[in-house]
Amino acid sequence: MEYKDYYRILGVERSATQADIKKAFRKLARQCHPDACPGDATAEGRFKEINEAYEVLGDAEKRKKYDELGSRWKDFEQWQRAGGQQTSWPFGWSPAGGGYGQPGGAQYRTVTPEELEQLFGGGGGGASPFSDFFSYFFGGGQPQAGRPGRRASSRQAGRAGQDVEQPVQITLEEAYHGTQRLLEFQEPDGSRRRLEVKIPAGVDSGSRIRLPGKGGRGMGGGAAGNLYLVVQVAAHPQFERKGDDLVLPVALDLYTALLGGEVDVPTLKGTTLKLKVPPETQNGRKFTLRGQGMPRLKAPAERGDLVVTVSVRLPTGLSEEERELYQQLAGLRRGERH
Repeated sequence: MEYKDYYRILGVERSATQADIKKAFRKLARQCHPDACPGDATAEGRFKEINEAYEVLGDAEKRKKYDELGSRWKDFEQWQRAGGQQTSWPFGWSPAGGGYGQPGGAQYRTVTPEELEQLFGGGGGGASPFSDFFSYFFGGGQPQAGRPGRRASSRQAGRAGQDVEQPVQITLEEAYHGTQRLLEFQEPDGSRRRLEVKIPAGVDSGSRIRLPGKGGRGMGGGAAGNLYLVVQVAAHPQFERKGDDLVLPVALDLYTALLGGEVDVPTLKGTTLKLKVPPETQNGRKFTLRGQGMPRLKAPAERGDLVVTVSVRLPTGLSEEERELYQQLAGLRRGERH
């Protein structure tokens, strides 16, 4: 049985973090995926190796067992070549130490089949997409004839399908009202699958929508993986989103700013509100319209606020009469100051 160096397969150091391992897996999986390399048997084999390595290293508990096993692998090889039996392993599980026995004072003992089941997990025989190494130590596959292994189970081990992430870009209006998307996927066997998904109101950039059982297909009766929609909300030409609040700049003419009045304010709902502007409103003043912002994702009946920032627009193209009147106003203001 060949020892599988999963770290080498994924191209990471043994000190790599779980995030590093996940990043490396995604990069390699994209390169070798059957959809990207149709008809390439080498890429298909590489893709299976990458999946197997991530199946172990991507799981903290399996990775711990794999790391502990690796330090004692040569002992296992020697024992295997000597025709060792499953109930007389050359290293034992040490509950006190939390790992395999190490040289220098460790006491070895016989490991029972039941303890092996607890250590490496149960499973069944039958065809498996994984190597003998994986099936023997992690997947519970049935060893080939003449090789030591644990007792075969009458159940066939199923493998859960992979989780899939799908980026989805929507408009701010769609995030406000909620929307739908029709997605199309190509399966490894070449078949295509269409899926209509609902995107709830209130989502923001970075929101992840989980669709259970809509990811990769399981194998050997295993459950399908999950589909995660990763939402990206496009920038809006008028509104700026800040959490559940919306910020909207509104131009205000000089006369309304000085004397007061009303100004029309559009909303994402598609309606128009009348905002009362008090006399002598300064440039940059903010008005808050309660409950006119984005719906809250987990409580769509509640909404954020719409913050209107006024920008006073100065008149241009003055006539001679207007210029004279403004000069009179300027004189009045200077006179008041003196």
